[in-house]
Amino acid sequence: MITTLNERMRGLASLFWREVAKFGAVGGIAFIIDNGLTFYLMHGPMTDSEAKARFFGATVATIFSWIANRFWTFRHRRQANVLREFVMFVIINGIGIGISTGLTALAKYGMGITDKNMLFLAGVVGILVATVVRFFAYRFLVFNQELDDEPTFSHDHEIIERHPHTQPGSLVSESAAREAVNDPELPGPTA
Repeated sequence: MITTLNERMRGLASLFWREVAKFGAVGGIAFIIDNGLTFYLMHGPMTDSEAKARFFGATVATIFSWIANRFWTFRHRRQANVLREFVMFVIINGIGIGISTGLTALAKYGMGITDKNMLFLAGVVGILVATVVRFFAYRFLVFNQELDDEPTFSHDHEIIERHPHTQPGSLVSESAAREAVNDPELPGPTA
């Protein structure tokens, strides 16, 4: 039982590491876009509108993020219905923008903070919280199409699904189960 649980946890980590790394790279660039633009606007054209500056910076970063995540991070999971995928992405990012903008507004209007650097930092904290929400929402709600065309991802779903030979009442023959276990492409113990 513990060995099976341990194998499943390692399998899940293996499944997500590529996506997490790519998501982190896209997120890092979007973070720079968001914060660079917000900082410029807060100290320039929108000097008295910190929450609006954060909203504008986050919106530009969101557009970049959708394009990069669609064509790179989750390219093997993107949906055939681009409009549905984009609408879901916008809704989820609207929630993320609401978190970062909301923390900036809360700091300014709720807590009375007027220091621009502290208001900027409140937005950064909001981005970090929203990033965790975004990753899981992207992975399971937006880019959730399972396309096994790409060889590096062809067996990923099998990591989290039970093998046919381990399911009670399976109609899989014993020789087919042994064959599946001996397949070097499949995760799991070898015989």
